[in-house]
Amino acid sequence: MVSVLSIQPVSAHCDSFDGPALIDAAKALETNNVELIKKWILAEDEAVVVPLFHKTYSLKNGDAEVYEIVKTHFYETFIRLHREMEGATFTGLKPAGTTAHITVMSDKALETGDFSGLLTALNRHVNRQLTEKYEKAAALYRVKDRSVEEGRQYVAAYVDYTHAVEAVHDILEAGGHHHH
Repeated sequence: MVSVLSIQPVSAHCDSFDGPALIDAAKALETNNVELIKKWILAEDEAVVVPLFHKTYSLKNGDAEVYEIVKTHFYETFIRLHREMEGATFTGLKPAGTTAHITVMSDKALETGDFSGLLTALNRHVNRQLTEKYEKAAALYRVKDRSVEEGRQYVAAYVDYTHAVEAVHDILEAGGHHHH
């Protein structure tokens, strides 16, 4: 929600090593179970990913340096195809810890079944952000006609406030669709 309230695109986490797609890919390589990753790609992309997975796994007990190179190539190919499925571009693999805290919390809620904790934290954050934007716009509203400069400050605050409210509304109306 932080990025929504700043009117910026929501960041991806499928390309992060602590995101669910790469966690599944690592687990698949650990257990030699390619089925764990097929859900993240289109059926037609299996023709690329599955052979690459098997080739990568076959090198696991060989030269460690070669395996790391091939494993990175596998991860990049897998995530690139997943991102294409979402209609997004692939900008490289991201280290663990780069995922937005709220996204980590949303994943944790799915794992633990504790949605109420996520909802409480999210509501608190949204309320705080919208209140701050409202209070700034409301304060400047009272002086918006005193000078051009104060009017411009008001307009900037007004735009920030109304766009934030509209963004929250639009996400709820659209079902939370966004580009990773």
